[in-house]
Amino acid sequence: MNGEFLAVLFSLNHHVIQVNTDGLTHEESLLQPRPAGNCINWVLGHILANRNSAMKLVEAPPIWDEARAARYVRGSRPLVDPNEAVPLAKILADLNRSQEALLGALVLTPDERFAEASDGRTLAEKVAMYHFHEAYHAGQLGLLRRLTGKEGAIR
Repeated sequence: MNGEFLAVLFSLNHHVIQVNTDGLTHEESLLQPRPAGNCINWVLGHILANRNSAMKLVEAPPIWDEARAARYVRGSRPLVDPNEAVPLAKILADLNRSQEALLGALVLTPDERFAEASDGRTLAEKVAMYHFHEAYHAGQLGLLRRLTGKEGAIR
């Protein structure tokens, strides 16, 4: 697995995220699924917060600082207060910026580096795990989109 292949995978995720969020308002991004779960806004922020970690692995600067990302990390409480939410347009713009930076770093990372192992995993395996995590949440966005009353975007 090399950087070009990983860039293709993250590009597929990005497309799914864009399609599933197309036409959503900030208010719709805050609708809470019942009986439990996280809203679109939290899932998108969570994707971006985790991208920061993937980006660090390939020496790309993170898009969000730790303070901004903290509200969206795993285990954080559900996002029910609109005042705590990053505006949807800002998250999507930051996600687009992260896409450019991540893909650029992936294709510039030498294949040999992806084969290097630490903590029992290669760099390629670590980045692939972040891709899988992101794909999981990109799929959730399709279900959450339908909860806003909009039709499914991927057919």
